[in-house]
Amino acid sequence: MPNAVMLFAAGFGTRMGALTTSRPKPLLDVAGQPLLDHAIALADAAGIGRKVVNTHYLGDQIAAHLAGRPDIFVSHEAPEILETGGGLREALPLLGSEPVFTLNTDAVWTGANPLAALRAAWDPTRMDGLLMLVAPERARGHSGAGDFLRDAEGRLHRAPGAIYTGAQILSTKGLAGISERAFSLNLLWDEMLASGRLFGLLHRGGWSDVGRPDGIATAEAMLAEARDD
Repeated sequence: MPNAVMLFAAGFGTRMGALTTSRPKPLLDVAGQPLLDHAIALADAAGIGRKVVNTHYLGDQIAAHLAGRPDIFVSHEAPEILETGGGLREALPLLGSEPVFTLNTDAVWTGANPLAALRAAWDPTRMDGLLMLVAPERARGHSGAGDFLRDAEGRLHRAPGAIYTGAQILSTKGLAGISERAFSLNLLWDEMLASGRLFGLLHRGGWSDVGRPDGIATAEAMLAEARDD
């Protein structure tokens, strides 16, 4: 059963404008807590034993922030940023060879823990990837037509529909065959889609993307509503 998580925290956060001039996006506060800590709290609550955070832009700040957490390892990408696929492959010596969780650090959640839900639904006999999706009406701070549709068994194909949330379980065995050093996990998904082994699960709670400055207030409002329910 997967027991390691890659927390993506290497990006430049350019859509946040001046807010990320001197601070990396994962350390921006939402509801009094850095975005990175919201993500770590999900991993802690799901009981995931090994946690790896990748860094690049202003990575020293993230490393300093994590200094009190000896259970969290840092994979620093230099001199270039490696994107999600390259970053995950770079961190494999820290993550191990088994399937891993990955989680973006620029969103907040309400409802059931998405990582625990992914673990409960994971079936390696059928799946090489299991993505957590959210219906458009449950997503905040996100624009676009959606990413995937699910068939009756949960198998995915690309089409406007549910939105990928940035949480998933992946087999990493296909990473070795990708020649690029920096690449998106979309390349790995394409291989899984072609073989019918990419599946999706729907999150029944709320999800808020914090990709732009106004996304902070949007996410805080969602969290406040959940506390009041």
